[in-house]
Amino acid sequence: MGSFSLTHWLVVILVVVLLFGRGRISDLMGDFAKGINSFKKGLNDNDTPQANPSAPPAQVTQTPQAPAKSPVEDARG
Repeated sequence: MGSFSLTHWLVVILVVVLLFGRGRISDLMGDFAKGINSFKKGLNDNDTPQANPSAPPAQVTQTPQAPAKSPVEDARG
């Protein structure tokens, strides 16, 4: 009772085709495929690096600093 037989599936498919028509179903599938393709294209566009970056990132350079004097050296000296 839980599963449908082949005749049940054929009747369901026949009703769907009669309601929507063959042309409309193929149009819906075509629109669905276009949506998937544009989604994939959008994902690939985000992954590609930009051809002309506006400016290179700034380089940070540090100059060496002299070590700080300890409080013991200040008292002696």
